[in-house]
Amino acid sequence: MGLLDFKNKIKKNTKPQIKEQPLQYWEEDSFMIIIPSDTSVDPTVNIGEKLGMIEGIRVMSVEEPTEEKPGFIALEYDEEGYAVGYDYRDFALPDMMGIQKQQLNEEEVAALERADKALTLFMRFHDNSKKSYHLQLKLAVALVPDFAAVLDESAEKLLSARWVNMAAASSVPPGNDALYSVQAISGENGEVWLHTHGLCRCGITELEIVQSDTENIRNHYELIRSLANRLLDKNEDEKNAGSLFIGLIGDSIPIVVTHVPWTDGIFEYNNLSLGGLADRENGHNAKRSLIFVYKNEKDEENHILSKVNIYDNYWGDNAMFFISTPETERMKTLARERFGFVKRAAENDDYTVILKLGLDTDQKYREEDNANSKEHIWFELVGFEGDKFKAKLTQDPYYIDDLHAGYIGEYTVDDITDWLICTPECNISPETAYLLVK
Repeated sequence: MGLLDFKNKIKKNTKPQIKEQPLQYWEEDSFMIIIPSDTSVDPTVNIGEKLGMIEGIRVMSVEEPTEEKPGFIALEYDEEGYAVGYDYRDFALPDMMGIQKQQLNEEEVAALERADKALTLFMRFHDNSKKSYHLQLKLAVALVPDFAAVLDESAEKLLSARWVNMAAASSVPPGNDALYSVQAISGENGEVWLHTHGLCRCGITELEIVQSDTENIRNHYELIRSLANRLLDKNEDEKNAGSLFIGLIGDSIPIVVTHVPWTDGIFEYNNLSLGGLADRENGHNAKRSLIFVYKNEKDEENHILSKVNIYDNYWGDNAMFFISTPETERMKTLARERFGFVKRAAENDDYTVILKLGLDTDQKYREEDNANSKEHIWFELVGFEGDKFKAKLTQDPYYIDDLHAGYIGEYTVDDITDWLICTPECNISPETAYLLVK
């Protein structure tokens, strides 16, 4: 049976029934390929002993691989049991077309190009996908301490060894963005098909926006990313909801989105040149959903779908997408953990550092449950004085009446919620601090 099942076609104008195809192996489990710098050393030797040295891990059993099947490790991490498959085999760098790549340095690139063997690690994610992903990175670093890169096959990403080492050593897991990629396929007349890879291993649907274009791709990208991140956070009140309020255009247009299985949503479009049936005969045909919006409450109540591009004349630079409370807390913890990079950057006259600080709002602006008690505002770093630093406010706050742009105050790392190091080449955040490691 092919992708289209025409046997159920009752009459000429009836839409064909389409079957969602089963998940591929890299969609069911998380597959990572760790590429050693020195492939003559077998990383599977004493594998149980190596993994047992990771804090919080207890190895229950090890089944060694054979020619016919991979090995398996049963382990316990944070009071949960995991089965991890592994195999060390010949490796050839695949076609990198479509693969998202972190920035690799010359040493990493050289080791990657000469590699002829690699270790594959695969595992089924638990409900907390970020914790499972973090664990997989820890396993990779423990088994192959000296590696060139990690190919995250499930998310179609090539990860720098520097990023992986920093992420594995962190006290907090990587952000939601690390768990998936958003790919853009371009066609004629500027049309773009946006779609994710990596979400299925997290137990949720892959997401798509069809009929995007080069002019609106930035906002469409932020929309698909914001919905993916909200679904990954799996708030109990939201994960089964039919719609989610994820942002605002200006201060008056709410962005309320829903997602529909591609087998149904594709019929909301006519004559798709990208992302249509022809593009799904050999892939992109499993657990995937197209994103739509609800223009108003009436449409939401009656499940009247509108295409994402109805907002294309309104985006401008005024779109704001919300960040969940758990992700905000994770970002704050990471910014403080990696604050040492800010201190070193302050010594470089070619760098400018801006800091987001959480300041107490005026009492009159707070709600009864003390919500809105903090306003997070950008400052420019002036300099350090011992454990404290001075910073200049770059904008007027909304909820602190007596504070204005240009004000210079004294703060500590406990006030930090985010930071950005602006170098001549690029801007570096806590998430991309690996770029400052040689």
